Amino acid sequence: MTLLPAGGPAPAGLLAPLLPPQVTAVDTFHDSAEPFLFPEEEALVAKAVSKRRHEFTTVRQCARAALAGFGLPPAPILPGAGGAPRWPGGMVGSLTHCDGYRAAAVARDTTVASLGIDAEPAEPLRGEGTLNLITLPAERTALRELAAHRPGIPWDRLLFSAKESVYKAWSPLTGRPLGFHDAHVTLRPNGTFAAALLVPGATTAGPPLTGFDGRWQVRDGLALTVVAVPPHGRTGPAC
Repeated sequence: MTLLPAGGPAPAGLLAPLLPPQVTAVDTFHDSAEPFLFPEEEALVAKAVSKRRHEFTTVRQCARAALAGFGLPPAPILPGAGGAPRWPGGMVGSLTHCDGYRAAAVARDTTVASLGIDAEPAEPLRGEGTLNLITLPAERTALRELAAHRPGIPWDRLLFSAKESVYKAWSPLTGRPLGFHDAHVTLRPNGTFAAALLVPGATTAGPPLTGFDGRWQVRDGLALTVVAVPPHGRTGPAC
């Protein structure tokens, strides 16, 4: 886990246990007291509200600190197709932020084909009907069983987070969107999960995807999930 530079936000280090050693991650509970954006980035949030600017700025500071761990100089991190961040040549990565937390993870594309990380508040999903919008019937059955087995864990929020991580790992490999109902996610009480793709997993290079494996944890008020795709095909145990 690479730390933010002196004078920046204090690192939290929550992602390290979930990620493989090839991945460098930086995370923080604090927005920077000395925010910095490249002009190209500044243009993207010039009219944004303060909350959005803080999220956008700090998560990019995390990303630049993570890239520095690979000897890469600071550079703009701009959205590409579908809104996913574009990384320097030879690198893959993922960003996430929620209230009070920002994180970035990066790796060389020779060791990791794609990354997905997501952080959510560790509380049940809000809004009537939200669960039906993001889950399949079989997933809702499994959520009830998990809640009976281990109450106190926000399983519905974890499932949402896992699908977000799956999407972030899928998008750079395929260049296509992935709906909430396009993958069946199985959460396991041991801190792992599996996502079986229900749509063709053709990739821009390499063999087709059949699914993803990942890891999760709930701590410090957050539900965290990660997917780390190895260079070829479906992921193995994520880390």
